[in-house]
Formats: sequence, structure tokens, C-alpha cells
Amino acid sequence: MSLSSKFITQVRGQVLSRVPRSASAGLVAGSSLRAAQQLRQQQPQLSWSSMNHTMQSSVPMRSYSSRPAEADHHHVRPKVTLATLRKLYKRKEPITVMTAHDFPTGTLVDKAGIDMTLVGDSLAMVALGYTSTSEITLDEMLHHCRAVARGTRSSFLVADLPFGTYETNPDQAVNNAVRMLKEGKAEAVKLEGGKEMAPTITRLTQVGIPVLGHIGLTPQRQASLGGYKVQGKTVAKAKAMIEDALALQQAGCYAIVLEAVPEQVARHITNVLNIPTIGIGAGAGCSGQVLVQQDMLGLYGRVPRFCKTYRSLADDIVGALREYSADVKSGAFPSEEHCYPMPQAELERFMSMIGEEKAAVEGQQKVAAPEPATAGGIA
Repeated sequence: MSLSSKFITQVRGQVLSRVPRSASAGLVAGSSLRAAQQLRQQQPQLSWSSMNHTMQSSVPMRSYSSRPAEADHHHVRPKVTLATLRKLYKRKEPITVMTAHDFPTGTLVDKAGIDMTLVGDSLAMVALGYTSTSEITLDEMLHHCRAVARGTRSSFLVADLPFGTYETNPDQAVNNAVRMLKEGKAEAVKLEGGKEMAPTITRLTQVGIPVLGHIGLTPQRQASLGGYKVQGKTVAKAKAMIEDALALQQAGCYAIVLEAVPEQVARHITNVLNIPTIGIGAGAGCSGQVLVQQDMLGLYGRVPRFCKTYRSLADDIVGALREYSADVKSGAFPSEEHCYPMPQAELERFMSMIGEEKAAVEGQQKVAAPEPATAGGIA
């Protein structure tokens, strides 16, 4: 292979890795390779590295709306692992966790520097419109987890095992957790329940599957709990929750979610454990916090008491959609800046072709038109 063909192959690989996997990829690759060939002909003395630098700075990158260009991806943050989470815990630095349910939300969470991304079964309600988290299936969770994984480069990715996929026995849990890691591309699984789930968690961790526990308000069991209610409000229930937390730690959980728990109870549980706790409606005494992304962004209006709404995006989004609709109706969109130009010479030839075709059609119509009728028999 010649020097120039080696360089062009190198450029092709770089270009294709930096552009969307869409129809525009061909446009980008074609224009970049032509530029590479021209550069090589004009300056044959350039080294590979100098040509590479010149190409990167001079070749324009096109993108398409189907997905962001790879060049836009954040790449400076190291990968978060279980070891990273343990270091954060040991130095008492709060761990940040946020839900995501598809490629865009996963990309945004990762780009924001969040430590852990949770593909929670809450997506059943906030993304799929189900009335509870218990309705979502394993195949649906796998579909969404794969999408989030494509947008996740640094954040540690954990996914919920949905209701009915791990409660029967440990073997069922292992089989479905393996699918979540292999097919869903998750790095860990989350499951709900206290000491009754300890044997299942032990089995999962024995085969190398990291587990995030979840006690307190467990949404998959909300029917048996009498609804979405705060848990651990009595001494007896708080004591049982402490026992559950210790059992999950002993079983091998790397962390435990505490949901809708009085702050004092959550703080005590955090103090007696030697693994992180992730609070959601459990106060500031936990080792970290998690929220549902749609809640904190204000996409649906009403949110739980424990959620802080950082933005009210619903109004902005609806407003933008209304502006778009009005622009289309009025003809303001698309304007010239949103259209693709044609070389002037080709445009003139194209308009000439259209004129000729129009004239030909009009000529045919005249030939085919019947003669107008004349009135007869009038003196």
C-alpha cells in the first residue's frame, strides 16, 4: 500500500468514527477523502502527522439530525467503575445518580458528569405512559438500556430488573440479570426488596453481577404497601429496615437505594453500613442522591415532595413546538438559510430543462385539444 493510500485509509477511519451513522456519513467521508487526495498532491512532503493535523483543522464536519457527531462526545472524564464509587464513598464525596431512558437522556446525563446512570423502571411511567412500574417487561427494559448505553461513555450504568423477573428464585434472577448485562449493556442491576432477597443477591454477586439494593418505598410493591407512602415511620418498621439494609450488605450489594424514608432513619442506616446509600426522598444524610430526570427537569408539572425541579422545560418545549407550527403555517420556515444551494451553472441548466419540458407538455396538449364547435344553420 502506498503512502498516499495509507493516509487516505487513515483519514477514512477517523472521519467515519467522528460522524453520525446516518445518510450524511457518505457525504462527509467523500468530501474529506477528496480533500485528503488534493492535499497530498499539493504538498507531498507533508508527514502523516502534519497532514492529519491539517485535515482535522480544515475539513468541515457535517452532521445529521439522526444522532450527534462522535466528535461532539465528551471524552475527557475517566470511566466510573465500582472502584471509583468506593473511592468517592471513602472520602465522603456524595455520589450523584440520575435516571435515563434513551440515547439522548443517557448522553446528557453522561455529559453532565453524573457518577451513575440508572435505567430505572420508572421509565414505564415517565417514558412509556404505563400507570405503574410493574407493567414494564424485561424486553422493554433491555431495549431502553441498550439505547442509554450507546450514549454512556463514562458514567457507571445500572439497570432495574423489572417486576416478575427475579422474585421466583435465584436462578431466574441470574438468567435475567445476565441478559441485562449482555444484551442491555448494563454494568450492574438493581432489584427491590429486603432480607427476603438476600439469597438472590448472594447468588448474583457470586457469579460476578454487581447488585444495587433498594429498600424503603419499593414501587414494584406499591400495591401491597398501600400506595406510594413513606416507609419506616414507626420504630418497629425502622428497625426492620435497618435489618434489611444489613442483610443486603452482607449479601454483597455494592450500594443500597433508600426511598421515601425519614431522614433520621436514613442517616442512621448510612452510618451503620460500610457501603454507600443512595437517597431519594431520604434526606441529606445518605452517601448520594438520585432523581428521576423527567421530574427534576419539570416535564410533567406535578412532582413528589422530595424532588427539586431544576428547570421547567415543559413550557419551553411546548412553546418551541408552537413557534415551529406557526412558522410552517405562515411560510416563515424553512427560509433560505435552511435550504441547500445548487451550483449556478447546474441551476441554469436545470431551469432550462424544466422550461423545455413544460413547453413540450403544452405543445402536446394543444395538439390533443379538440377543435371548438361552430354554430351551424344560422342565416
